[in-house]
Amino acid sequence: MMTPEQFAAANQANLDALVELTRRSFEGVEKLVALNLQAMRSAMGDSAVRSKALLAAKDPQALAALQAELVQPATEQVTTYGRQIVDIATSTQSEVSRLVESQMAMAQEKILALVDAAVKNAPAGGEQSLAMIKQAVTTANGALVDVQKAAKQALSVAEANLGSMGQPEPEAAAPAAKKVRASRKR
Repeated sequence: MMTPEQFAAANQANLDALVELTRRSFEGVEKLVALNLQAMRSAMGDSAVRSKALLAAKDPQALAALQAELVQPATEQVTTYGRQIVDIATSTQSEVSRLVESQMAMAQEKILALVDAAVKNAPAGGEQSLAMIKQAVTTANGALVDVQKAAKQALSVAEANLGSMGQPEPEAAAPAAKKVRASRKR
């Protein structure tokens, strides 16, 4: 049984963990807001410059050439923006995961300690039931570890996919490039 001091200490530890988790989450949100503000400022400035350049085009060929020139930087900016979002999300997720894993480890230790105490104080014949409970807790902990590993792998795959974004496959890009060249010759 928990003493009032142990109960108070457990509640304080849980509150501290919640405050830290909230703080880390808000840091991630703040980073995303800052990134979005910077992206909006940049987009507004680029839009004005690009609009002036497009309006200054003297003929349709110059306009088409200018548009073609503007596509690559815009694509790079979108790709960079996406990567920055993934970096922020990954960083925040990593910090939150570390905190959650720490809390889960402490909770697992407490549960196992309670089960061990219950086994020691169990009436004759109750050891088998408590051993089954302990095994169930251990199995659940193993399942949680497997889920965490799968989530980390999924995040790694998403990061790898985003890392390859903006780098088209040569075979896939060739037909599109031929169509663009053909339309310019007309």
